Amino acid sequence: MTYKFQARLRSEWVLEKPGGEVFALGDILRLLSAIDTLGHIAGACRESGLSYRHGWGLLRRAEKEFDTSLLETSRRQGTRLTPFAQHLLWANRRVDARLAPTLQSMSSELQEELDSLYPESRPRLRLHASHGFAVEGLIQQAGQHDTLSIELRYRTAIEALASLNRGECDLAGFQVPTGEFEQPILEHYSPWLDTDRHCLVYLAQRDTGMFVHPDNPKGIHTIADLVKPDVRFVNRQTGSSTRLLVGLMLSRLGIDTAQVVGYDSSEFTHMAIAAHVASGMADVGIGVETAAWRCGLAFIPLAKERYFFAVNRDSLETPQMQQLLALLKGEAYRDYVAGLAGYESRNMGQVLALEEAFPLGATKMKVA
Repeated sequence: MTYKFQARLRSEWVLEKPGGEVFALGDILRLLSAIDTLGHIAGACRESGLSYRHGWGLLRRAEKEFDTSLLETSRRQGTRLTPFAQHLLWANRRVDARLAPTLQSMSSELQEELDSLYPESRPRLRLHASHGFAVEGLIQQAGQHDTLSIELRYRTAIEALASLNRGECDLAGFQVPTGEFEQPILEHYSPWLDTDRHCLVYLAQRDTGMFVHPDNPKGIHTIADLVKPDVRFVNRQTGSSTRLLVGLMLSRLGIDTAQVVGYDSSEFTHMAIAAHVASGMADVGIGVETAAWRCGLAFIPLAKERYFFAVNRDSLETPQMQQLLALLKGEAYRDYVAGLAGYESRNMGQVLALEEAFPLGATKMKVA
């Protein structure tokens, strides 16, 4: 007996009145997003799978519930969202971006429990990695294969590498910037990497930099501009590699992190950082270029990062790992990653010894 399903968890806003009546916002938020993209209601209704009449009914009810207009219409500019509707949409995007790692990890756990109920369930590769677009695409691609199953947990790089050493995962994702910050970041990881036990599977190279508003009203051009008194920064969570990189860049310039307004803030994904900036809650954040592009923000490159999966050497020849390597080297996944803004897909799936990937730093990688 075979089966084909994938567990998914989704978040949805609802308005609950004092009397207990509930107004779900999922359809109206999807409709507003489509109007924002297309600029007219008829096309947005088609895009959202709604009849024109039903779409108008949703809009009118939502305006009544919020007691404010959601749309502005003009002959020259078509239909646009009001500032209230824009803020509502960006609030939803921030929530989705924040919850994505938690919901996807919980979905993976649920999938594992469901699979265990089937005696013929497939062996699974356990992947622990920080949230990223190439990893997200890998899970989507793996879901299209009948014989490859990946159990994903979103973790910081250090948490992922520690899990690998404890035998709690098969692959641990981490990224290392090229250039002057490679060595200090690598030293941060080195206690959990062993040249005798581990090797690396190369995923991709990506561009990391600052997200700013398209017109860059605060004149932010370098990392030193984060200390401008009128600049609000939004940071990644404590323990993340991106936060570590920002700290190293500021330290190189002799800048105390206490001088940066918002340095102690915390978001868990690149998209959450971008949504935070795009919604006007911050002036600048740091992450992967793909997130800036998806949120219509300007991008100022700071570093190129190579992303790897650390694996145990003795797991490379297992059927599941071989299937994963084949997927990484396949045309479909390569084209997907190449289509991500700021990603370079050459050499995906290449297996490297630690000494090959980091000729100058591998000598320090030996777990005591």
